[in-house]
Amino acid sequence: MAFGKLTIDWRSTIAAVWRSNRHFLKPILNVDLVNPDTLLGIDEQKEAIFRNTEHFLRGKPASHALLWGARGVGKSSLIKAVLTRYHTYGLRMIQISKDDLHVLVDITDEIMDSHHRFIIYCDDLTFEEGQSEYRMLKSTMEGTLEKPPANVLIYATSNRRHMMPERMSENLATSMVDGEIHPAEAIEDKLSLADRFGLSLSFRPMGKDTYLNIVDTLFKGRVQDSELLHQEALAFAITRGGQSGRTARHFFNHCYSA
Repeated sequence: MAFGKLTIDWRSTIAAVWRSNRHFLKPILNVDLVNPDTLLGIDEQKEAIFRNTEHFLRGKPASHALLWGARGVGKSSLIKAVLTRYHTYGLRMIQISKDDLHVLVDITDEIMDSHHRFIIYCDDLTFEEGQSEYRMLKSTMEGTLEKPPANVLIYATSNRRHMMPERMSENLATSMVDGEIHPAEAIEDKLSLADRFGLSLSFRPMGKDTYLNIVDTLFKGRVQDSELLHQEALAFAITRGGQSGRTARHFFNHCYSA
């Protein structure tokens, strides 16, 4: 295979990304390492994923993780922060898109004998009706006849808890048998993917105080009138559809590009 003997030196490379057009893993030379201390309003989620990652690095039982919920509140940044915090302890990360999940098994075959521990990172893991790539992900996570590699976990983000659209027609097919609810087969299939993520972290829409706290952090030492700054930041958030860490960064960039 074109990428069969990966030329990546994982001793000096902490992250790579799958390039489907060239069919190879590309080492990331300029990694976007996010400082965990800059992620505000998600302390419980940080604690949970850091604890899970530490268990993984120590060879203790650890879970695949799904970070799901509101847009722009730090799901992807938190996974980047995991790499920031733990790459010096042997953690490595490989990013792959949902459209390339068919090569996931081949990638894990190549790294399963490494002494490093790997997180396969898939951002925006949302499937539309008719897509079947999620079935490849399911088998990779829990194995088939072959056990899944002990040195690989999957961390994914999604705006949907179950990663796939839910139709009212599917709920109508739910039945009651001997007093127990039996979901329709279509729903069961979708839930079975979400169930493989032993760690499911929800992210709620960001509140006003947290949003303004992020704004204050970004503008620290740069403005005199904090009340006016807050007014402009809130007005900007209305035009962007809501308050989030992403909106705060866009507001900061807007102010210094105007």
